[in-house]
Amino acid sequence: MRLRKWLSGALAVLLLVLAGLMLFLVLFDWNLLRPTINEKVSAALNRPFAIEGDLRVVWHREPEQGGWRAWLPWPHFSAEYLRLGNPSWAQGDTFVSLDSVRFRLEPLPLLWKTVSIPRIDLGAPFANLQRVADGRANWTFDLGQQEPEQSDEPSPWSLQIGTIGFDQARINLDDQVSRTRLEAQVDPLGAPVPFAQIVGEGTAKRLAEEHAAAQDYAFAWLAKGRFRGEPVNGSGKVGGLLALRDASLPFPLQADVRVGATRITLAGSLTDPQNLGALDLRLKLAGASLSHLYPLTGVTLPDTPPYATDGRLQADLQDAGGAIFRYRGFNGRIGDSDIHGDLTFVARQPRPKLSGQLTSDQLLFADLAPLIGADSNAEKKERGAAANQPSDKVLPVEEFRTERWRSMDADVRFIGKRIVHSERLPISDLDTHVVLDDGVLSLEPLRFGMADGTLDAQIRLNGAVTPMQGRVRLSARALKLKQLFPTFEPMQTSLGALNGDASLSGTGNSVAALLGSADGELKMLINDGAVSRSLLEIAGLNVGNYLVGKLFGDDEVTINCAAADLGIKQGLMSTRLFVIDTENAVIKVDGSANFAREQLDFEIVPAAKGLRIFSLRSPLYVRGTFKEPNAGVQATPLALRGVGLLALGVAVAPAAGLLALVAPSEGEEPSQCAPLLQQMQKGGKG
Repeated sequence: MRLRKWLSGALAVLLLVLAGLMLFLVLFDWNLLRPTINEKVSAALNRPFAIEGDLRVVWHREPEQGGWRAWLPWPHFSAEYLRLGNPSWAQGDTFVSLDSVRFRLEPLPLLWKTVSIPRIDLGAPFANLQRVADGRANWTFDLGQQEPEQSDEPSPWSLQIGTIGFDQARINLDDQVSRTRLEAQVDPLGAPVPFAQIVGEGTAKRLAEEHAAAQDYAFAWLAKGRFRGEPVNGSGKVGGLLALRDASLPFPLQADVRVGATRITLAGSLTDPQNLGALDLRLKLAGASLSHLYPLTGVTLPDTPPYATDGRLQADLQDAGGAIFRYRGFNGRIGDSDIHGDLTFVARQPRPKLSGQLTSDQLLFADLAPLIGADSNAEKKERGAAANQPSDKVLPVEEFRTERWRSMDADVRFIGKRIVHSERLPISDLDTHVVLDDGVLSLEPLRFGMADGTLDAQIRLNGAVTPMQGRVRLSARALKLKQLFPTFEPMQTSLGALNGDASLSGTGNSVAALLGSADGELKMLINDGAVSRSLLEIAGLNVGNYLVGKLFGDDEVTINCAAADLGIKQGLMSTRLFVIDTENAVIKVDGSANFAREQLDFEIVPAAKGLRIFSLRSPLYVRGTFKEPNAGVQATPLALRGVGLLALGVAVAPAAGLLALVAPSEGEEPSQCAPLLQQMQKGGKG
């Protein structure tokens, strides 16, 4: 009996205590705790923190829980006007502010040390993110040093959050390190947008099979400002915030952004968002020049005409060797040329590397001009080039951006199936291997077919030194003259061909500078050709038209052989041997071309063959600039009429060197250059 009374009394006391506790929790003015909470949080974060509005806890039952749990009251917390301040070095007082925070806490899980919050609602969240030039960022907190015995022990408490909602969020970013200032706004969508509606049913199904089904898009965002100095504005959609915590659930992304003249459109997913696991996006790029992607991505790409590409970007952001980006199966256009291929970019150390293969079914030569700065001033302005080509210069003066060459490596093969220069100059089968290694750019080989022959080059540009060092080797073989000039009827009966070799090396950061300092040589043979005013009119060679008129009148003239051996020293190209053997005369060319000054100074001396009529009585000259050459007749009378090759003073050694360019006849008529060069040798030795 006593025990029963004692137990009844104890239960009554317990019920009174619980009732008193509940009454206290219901009636307690929680605002009395604001100073203490503000002080403790400020000390923990080493930042000023304040709940400036009402702090309240209201207890409500949750009928949707069902059963006896529906009778258990839950605490509903609310706080108004919260503000977390900035460190002392940052501008402004506020880092993050909220008009309100509301959430409910499930009481039972507290018994097993779990804080379970089914939903948090944030009112008008605002974040003011800043990073100064020395790298300090206000989103990095100095929380002090933890005690060693505490640092290795995991907390017995866990946190579970259901959903996070907010009415509108604003974010300001001022990053002096990347020269970025952005204002962004994030709004919840009225209704979720299905992932497949944005990316397409096929992509959504493939992602679900490879990983998992992505959640729907839940928020829309807008942003404007400047990114790395360029004006930027964009919009897009993202998934709900809880997917950021679930590594197995692909987080949906969609964006349409303009940065300067570049437009970036993407849609797809990010897996394991908290750890930036992997990207799978459809990516479209468009802009005035591929080189504009460098400040945005760090990928060194050449100057080009306007471009557009569309492909699939896959990225493994946590690969042990560095993040790997694969742009697969993309198609696009650069200028009026098509482009297709696969590229891989690996963010490795000490330098990232770009590799892959590109193909073009039809490539326009005009679209290659920006690679060496040879496009027009209007085109340079369109792609944002700083340097204009001087009106009196022919050689491109725009400098290569060698400082970018040292920021990454590359190994890319490019194939151009058909190259369009003009309807009169057929070019095909471009094949080159581009390698960039620690600032050294090489195209070895650079090969293409032209006029049923081949051009084979090796180009090496060392951008790791200043000024840049360049070396070029070029070999032309069996370029058929009748295909070089397909619209010139007399040439169609020609069996002749052009063979040549060139070797140049120089220093300078532009084509003009490289040629202006170049050392090397050029050797060339043309046999069994023809020349006339009409041919030169087709080629637009006004000076040549004048010379042919003076030498031969209006008649078409057969060229038995044209042989040239030119030496180049410090940008001055001089003739060691330049002879043209025609049916009427042998013509010797002497003089030089100064690449540094773009000046011409050539003398043309003809000698008639036998008793044939040849009316020219004085030598000719070609002078002036590359841009505006001029030709005329020397005042000195021609004193060597009809005396043949030896009287022209041709050199023996260059003639011997050119014999190597005489190609086998392969069943056709033999080259007429061989006997000419042999005659020069014999005459010189005699």
